[in-house]
Amino acid sequence: MTYKASLDTFTKITTIGVTLLFAAIIIGQYPLIKYSGYAFPIFTTVLIVLTYFIAFAFRPIDYKILANELIIHRLAGNVKILRSQIKSVEVLDKKKIAWSVRTFGVGGLFGYYGKFANAKLGPMTWYATRRDRTVIIRTLNNKIIILTPDNPEEFVANFIM
Repeated sequence: MTYKASLDTFTKITTIGVTLLFAAIIIGQYPLIKYSGYAFPIFTTVLIVLTYFIAFAFRPIDYKILANELIIHRLAGNVKILRSQIKSVEVLDKKKIAWSVRTFGVGGLFGYYGKFANAKLGPMTWYATRRDRTVIIRTLNNKIIILTPDNPEEFVANFIM
């Protein structure tokens, strides 16, 4: 069964804001060509566009529960977790991830994904598109994975079946 991962309002606003900021930087630097040449504007344009599309490619699109694995769909390649390696799956109160810090990842542009940590749960890997509707997955090797399907209760119920 496939579960959508839609963006929350904050993520939509962040994504639109970053998109407009990147566009303004790209457009705003081209009048500088007559003073500094083409190298700097071309370099920064390539860097900004590359950053933007890498963030877009690694965002979680949806989650699919199969008989033997969980698949997190992304343009940059799916993440597959064997069900036999999963110890528990449960809906998580958003207060438990409220003070998480991003240690290496994206925090708002198309979602929240990468490495995060907080005092209550420790280090985690997020494949999320919102800050609510969270599901926590604990693996047999004590890794914590955070997902945000649109219907977390249904996701957990179908996962346990």
